[in-house]
Amino acid sequence: MHPQPPRRTAHTYRDLLAYDRWGRTGRPVLLLHGLGYDRTMWWPMAAELGDDITAVAVDLPGHGQSPARGRCDVDELAEDLAMLIHGLGLRRAPVLIAHAEAAHVAGRFAAGYSTHRVITVGCDGPGRLDGVPSPYRQFAVRRSLPDAYADWPAGDLPRSNHPDAEDFPHLRDPAGFAALLNTLR
Repeated sequence: MHPQPPRRTAHTYRDLLAYDRWGRTGRPVLLLHGLGYDRTMWWPMAAELGDDITAVAVDLPGHGQSPARGRCDVDELAEDLAMLIHGLGLRRAPVLIAHAEAAHVAGRFAAGYSTHRVITVGCDGPGRLDGVPSPYRQFAVRRSLPDAYADWPAGDLPRSNHPDAEDFPHLRDPAGFAALLNTLR
């Protein structure tokens, strides 16, 4: 339950997307938070990843440190993520881990770009925190939703396909979730 010291570096891509990066080699893993959250929700789990993964946790526009946009289109976000992956020189098809509503972006990305795997976790709306250890609950606080997302796709999200699906599996057991990702080579 005590993550390794972070090997995280923080960046901004073309003044569009703020992101954190762990590692320099290995399978790229793109970590997408749900609406109302930010990239910090991935910190406990990403700190547990080994050196065989390059993890990139992105703040969606209007979240965390990414600037807001007038409108956030799912297709545009998928394209922005593809440009980010290309700009970072990540030459292998990424694994996308999408929390809650970010499953829409991950699905569009996978439909248009080479993708190793998409894993969806979480819920639609504020998640249940029972089972999330108290030190990690701070990473699961939902904030206000920017207006730019008002016209996002409505309806059911893809069901979680993590074997131990809960609202925040990456916070309930960061080391276990990291171990799962380390098997996706």
